[in-house]
Amino acid sequence: MTEKMTTRPVLLRATMKDVAALARVSLKTVSRVINNEPTVNAELAARVHQAAEQLRYQPNFGASALRRSDGRSSTIGVLLEDLSNPFSATIYRAVEEVATKRSVSVLGGSLDESSVREHELTTSLSRHRVDGVIIAPASHDHQYLRQEQEAGIPFVFVDRPPSLLKADQVLSDSREGTQAAVRHLIDVGHRRIGYLGDATTISTAQERHLGYLDALKDAGIPVDPALVVQDLRTIDSAHATVLRILRSKKPPTAFFTGQNLLTMGAVRALRETGSQDKIALVGFDDFLMADLLQPAVTVVAQDVVAIGREAARILFERIDGDRSEPRHVVITTQLIQRGSGEIPPTS
Repeated sequence: MTEKMTTRPVLLRATMKDVAALARVSLKTVSRVINNEPTVNAELAARVHQAAEQLRYQPNFGASALRRSDGRSSTIGVLLEDLSNPFSATIYRAVEEVATKRSVSVLGGSLDESSVREHELTTSLSRHRVDGVIIAPASHDHQYLRQEQEAGIPFVFVDRPPSLLKADQVLSDSREGTQAAVRHLIDVGHRRIGYLGDATTISTAQERHLGYLDALKDAGIPVDPALVVQDLRTIDSAHATVLRILRSKKPPTAFFTGQNLLTMGAVRALRETGSQDKIALVGFDDFLMADLLQPAVTVVAQDVVAIGREAARILFERIDGDRSEPRHVVITTQLIQRGSGEIPPTS
């Protein structure tokens, strides 16, 4: 004997027509009430609000944007490397705070260093008729966005500059910040300084590597290729790399790590080998509880909140009609000395 299967009814979203029918008013009256027009009779407005609440009606702002004279959707897009990374998350939050004050919604996405995903998400945002986009790009040719720009969608690039496209950009001084960090290690007495870098395809990773080379050159210290490892992306890869370098015949007396995940991996390796009080470490990007470790981690701190807020400010000025030349804003970094970067060489 087979059991009789039961199916639950599919619940459809209420439409403006449903609200109008229940409230016994015209569709135009519902539209005027939803858009907060002041000329609607109070009794009719109350009936519309009651019907909308009863039907749990939610306005379709995407469709509303098509009908608005200015074509705006009151939404923006924010595309960053990885929204789970504290750096990206902080930028997103800073943008969101600015957008909320303007009653604008934020659609976010992670690019995962994929140019294909970048194309897919920017296309999706365009179809959702966002009013503008803040992006930390993964691709190296942004000419494909020119058509969107000409259609009136402004783009503000953060962390990394656009390529083959004129657009606003808000960046940190990666090269100068790294140079200051490595110079600090040299001033403490270090001559063998290991370098752990992010993917060489990323412009900020390239800038930080150049900053490392600048500092060594200025101090007359030759580069030892055995101490330079790039294209590291994760905590685990940095952890394994530091362990390998420490076991070499001529290990460094200090490390510079090019982003927060790599710093975390280096910290783990140094503690695992009991070297945290013997080998100096300076990392680019601050991270949660870096100041609570023993020793606390010296970092080149980016003002990530300022990056997000400035990008949002510029974006909304563009949305409001600013057509001036693209801006190039550089946010300065700060070397925060906490202890790990002040350990002198033991030999």
